[in-house]
Amino acid sequence: MNAPNLVSLGSINEDGSKKTLHPADVSGKFTRWRRLTALALLVVYIALPWIQVNGFPAVFLDVLNRRFHFFGLTLAVQDLWVGFFLVTGLGFSLFYVTALFGRVWCGWTCPYTVFLEHIYRRIERLIDGDASARRRLDAAPWTAAKITKRITKHALYILTSLLIAHIFLSYFVSLERLYDMMRHSPRAHMISFGVMLFLTAGLYGAFSWFREQFCVIMCPYGRMQSALSDDHTVIIGYDKKRGEPRGKAGTPNAGDCVNCTRCVQVCPTGIDIRNGLQLECIGCAACVDACDSIMLKLGRKPGLVRYASMVAFEGGKTRFVRPRIIFYTGLLLLGAAVFAFSASRIEPMRANVLRMQGSPYYVANGVLRNQFLVRLINKRSEPRTFTLALQGDLPAGLAAAGADAPVTIAAQGEELKPLMITMPEGNFKAPFKLSITVTDTKDGKRYSTKPFEFAGPDARLKSNDYLDPKQYLQQ
Repeated sequence: MNAPNLVSLGSINEDGSKKTLHPADVSGKFTRWRRLTALALLVVYIALPWIQVNGFPAVFLDVLNRRFHFFGLTLAVQDLWVGFFLVTGLGFSLFYVTALFGRVWCGWTCPYTVFLEHIYRRIERLIDGDASARRRLDAAPWTAAKITKRITKHALYILTSLLIAHIFLSYFVSLERLYDMMRHSPRAHMISFGVMLFLTAGLYGAFSWFREQFCVIMCPYGRMQSALSDDHTVIIGYDKKRGEPRGKAGTPNAGDCVNCTRCVQVCPTGIDIRNGLQLECIGCAACVDACDSIMLKLGRKPGLVRYASMVAFEGGKTRFVRPRIIFYTGLLLLGAAVFAFSASRIEPMRANVLRMQGSPYYVANGVLRNQFLVRLINKRSEPRTFTLALQGDLPAGLAAAGADAPVTIAAQGEELKPLMITMPEGNFKAPFKLSITVTDTKDGKRYSTKPFEFAGPDARLKSNDYLDPKQYLQQ
């Protein structure tokens, strides 16, 4: 009985050890578009910390001051619930794209792929040469020339990793503060320096050694593909009807595939696309350009390896409108609407009231007192002055100390203001709700806090029956 024809991972040796892949370079229309896409993404990644919107970088995650800026929208920590809709929306967008076009995200726009294929592997090709030259160099003894190339290549890897890590750090500390940190001793900013070193080491290790194993082993997205796609999903595949049986050019009754293995040589994860859709395929289309170039040289029609659905490869017609696409579209539209509504509800000023620690109320000389802290957050990029006023069904004799004077808050500033509310003890009947209205003196806009409770002693304790504990407990 013959053993089954098992397909092993292209990046793993038969003994389970990691195989060093040296994908060959390729040219073609998809490769050109991928490089342009990667260039655009790299420009965006580098430029965002430089672009100023309302006085802050376009994307600035100011963890130190607990402010998060996204293209002019400023979120305080209390507003981060809006981020839930943003993150879930991005997730559903990825589901939507996968259901339509498979893992095109992985091969074209994933940051890991962009850095690996368009920076680190370009450096490797520049120093070590093409795929065959790199394999010869790996097998060669350690000569002065090999050592020089290795040192040069890894030095460039480390410098590139340092640059990427510093740009990433600028998203959290701003370019101005990052430059100031770089002019001082690392001991003055040990946390930021440690984060930068950790990122640099992680990037260097991932892109100089781990490489495609991240996509195969660690990234869960490839394992989700089977659940997100169906037979009408557009993927990269091999046309078996046209290509089989394989044979050299001129072989009678042979298909179009000449078994040149060019598609395998250019694959960044080392798979043979002719074995069907596989976990490691990232949809980069390198095999498409490689196969098309061979077909053109042989005078045959391109498209032996191409973007198409499984239905199309069997001769059917791809349906782009189908139940899962309608469902994902509905989720996307719903998520976008909820996010837009939630973002529109975010105010440039936030106020809330916290009860001070200790007893909920105090009674002294016939006066009942509650103590609070009013927290005011100005999200604008300029100082603003606010006035505070009590609102609600206010009983007679109620007075507030600390809410009478205007409060000026710096740009993106925060203020904690103590507030003492008092009233004659005899006027208190039961706990009641009140709130504070905060008015911006510049534009007159008003903001209200959530209702909070004014507390006091239980009215039943004031009656003549309070001396009988049993009767009080029964009540």
